[in-house]
Amino acid sequence: MANVEMSELLQLVVDEGASDLHLAVDAPPILRINGGLQPLDLPALTPEDTERLMKSITSDDHQQRVRQNGGTDFGFSFNTQARFRVSVLKTKGHVGMVLRQIPSKLLSLESIGLPLQIKELLFRPRGLILVTGPTGSGKTTTLASMLNVINIERDCHIITVEDPIEYYHQHRKSIVTQREIGVDVPNFEEAIKRGLRQDPDVMLVGEMRDLETMSAAITAAETGHLVFATLHTTGAARTVDRIVDAFPTDRQAMIRTQLASSIVAVISQLLLVRADGPGRVAAFEIMISTPAIQSLVRDNKTFRITSEIQTGAKYGMITLDAYLMDLYQAGKIRYEDLITKAQDSESIVQKLEETQRKRR
Repeated sequence: MANVEMSELLQLVVDEGASDLHLAVDAPPILRINGGLQPLDLPALTPEDTERLMKSITSDDHQQRVRQNGGTDFGFSFNTQARFRVSVLKTKGHVGMVLRQIPSKLLSLESIGLPLQIKELLFRPRGLILVTGPTGSGKTTTLASMLNVINIERDCHIITVEDPIEYYHQHRKSIVTQREIGVDVPNFEEAIKRGLRQDPDVMLVGEMRDLETMSAAITAAETGHLVFATLHTTGAARTVDRIVDAFPTDRQAMIRTQLASSIVAVISQLLLVRADGPGRVAAFEIMISTPAIQSLVRDNKTFRITSEIQTGAKYGMITLDAYLMDLYQAGKIRYEDLITKAQDSESIVQKLEETQRKRR
């Protein structure tokens, strides 16, 4: 292939507003724009091409990891224009890459689509705020925007533990210490335990991947810190279950009690292709802890959380299905997305049929 340079490809990603760049052997470079894949009008990449492109932005240390572990992840700045989260992988013995563009502009909570009540939670002195959803659903953006509000409006010490660091936060009214796994600290658990000795007010744990990290994050939330974390779950009830189930049976009752007292909110999100124009739109489920929800968590009755969310609109709560329904009725998402992404698609179909009957 005529030597296409990484800088030219990254410039295209920025100019086209793509979210991702895929580089794979036997395929041309491919951009993901508004959720869809668009191959560039270039020849297919050879193994030499992907190797050369990878080496042009990957440190010797990370190249060594690719050789040893078959892959690596790191953050990378492209001039002053953009930051990328880079994932290098081995596939069929060759090198492949996926580069995710990290938006440089932090969005306001309103522009993301979060209700105003969420902002009040950011002034809590302690507790656990979980942002959950599948990969690529915008969790990192939501968390970065929340931290930005705290950074601008509160005088705090914010510690973030990330793998890799995506958004860079400047010190504003708060002081922000950002630590990267594998660069500044070996793992999440170690970072949280050490972090508690660094006079933090707010902690962001990139991802609660294992029991040790979950345990450390819950303890930090209980001991007077506001802790933000992510999980790959959808819906508040499933999120609570997922955390409890990670612990051995003899510890689960204790964890339920700890979670009941420490969870402040669970925000689940999905990103969907807009039906009314280019771009994507976020759908949320928002659970804000109330005494009723605390007792459901404690008593292992998480299956009843959804009905509490349905009746908790005055606190800023909304179920994912209700949010999806609002987006659909406003013409922002397609019918297929409404049905496939809903937690209970049968009752959504019934509601739509009822509305049509009333209109007749």
